[in-house]
Amino acid sequence: MNEHENLSVGADARRNVPARPWSPGETTRQDTLLRYLGAVATAAAKHAGPEAQALSSPASTAALPAPPPAPPPERALPLVRDVMDVPAASVRESLSYRDIARVLAREHAGALPVVDAEDQVIGVVSESDLLAKVAFEASGHRPGPIGRLRERRIHGKARGDTAADLMTSPAITVLPGATVAEAAWLAALSRLKRMPVTDHGGRLVGMVGRDALLQALIRDDDGIRAEVEAMIQACCPPADRDTVTAAVHDGIVELTGRMPSASVARLVAEVEAIADVVEVKNLLTAA
Repeated sequence: MNEHENLSVGADARRNVPARPWSPGETTRQDTLLRYLGAVATAAAKHAGPEAQALSSPASTAALPAPPPAPPPERALPLVRDVMDVPAASVRESLSYRDIARVLAREHAGALPVVDAEDQVIGVVSESDLLAKVAFEASGHRPGPIGRLRERRIHGKARGDTAADLMTSPAITVLPGATVAEAAWLAALSRLKRMPVTDHGGRLVGMVGRDALLQALIRDDDGIRAEVEAMIQACCPPADRDTVTAAVHDGIVELTGRMPSASVARLVAEVEAIADVVEVKNLLTAA
């Protein structure tokens, strides 16, 4: 998708919102979401076909569709190990549902991985699993003779008493060496707020949430400015470094100052290659 198509998508999306006054910052919020989706789509291309197996650990046996094609990433993204929470809380497979509820409350979590004696992730137990359990006990609800398969499955799980009975299995997990964009793609496909992070043996090493992935994918303007200033130091002769300045607003970089004409094209090209940069306004003059 080229720049004009990106702008078209953004314009179409805004035309489809309800006809009401926008709240302050609405345009910036939508632009930020578009930049986030672009970062995910850019990194997703590497995982079409067999290469997708490198994204998740052996515990993730659920079949997931391949991401859509996109250009290769233009810069290295941080890895899951850089943003995951360590240590990660978990529950043993033999833990009772009442104790699971206590652990969820203590950890302020909506779901937790279930591990065996070797700390291998065998499933995930959530508040909804416990809710089905207590609702079953309170009402004695039974699925009808032609009840839906999902209802029958929930009913079967609700009769259990331990984490192994109530959990969803297999668990969707991610490797610590996956990029945050890869993990974000997996979280989006799986509709998960948090995912267990496991080593190649399936042992739990951390947890990663969508909020951490989002923050890692979308740098604020200060982060972009720091990278641009580093490029200025690399591209400009020492005598000209203090004469070039960069301003960043909503991903738009404005370069001003004087530098040798041979260095201008190089600097502009490198700034344009930053994945989070929306546009470069070249106001530089040749020295």
